[in-house]
Amino acid sequence: QVQLVESGGGLVQAGGSLRLSCAASGNIFSINTMAWYRQAPGKQRELVASITGADNTNYADSVKGRFTISRDNAKNTVYLQMNSLKPEDTAVFYCGAAIRLTPYSTTYRNFWGQGTQVTVSS
Repeated sequence: QVQLVESGGGLVQAGGSLRLSCAASGNIFSINTMAWYRQAPGKQRELVASITGADNTNYADSVKGRFTISRDNAKNTVYLQMNSLKPEDTAVFYCGAAIRLTPYSTTYRNFWGQGTQVTVSS
């Protein structure tokens, strides 16, 4: 099947930077939108940033100007460069992808990674 594996999380001081990666592997024909979500303790999961197959990007207002999403289609990988991190960015970050499994598939299925913890200390 399909696996999404995130990496790059960790502990960083406020004002610092981290780069998250998420690699998709398995039975993949094509990938449409890839995205990063986050969930802080006691809060709902929220969209952080997304990027379409045509490289159109969308960001949550809270991260605009600080985070950059990008993708490498040859590697089936999406990245999230996070700069000027704030304590309120502390959360588990999840990647998601809309994946078409075969050339005969008529729809894209959504897959999720297991999450990576990002902790920003003040």
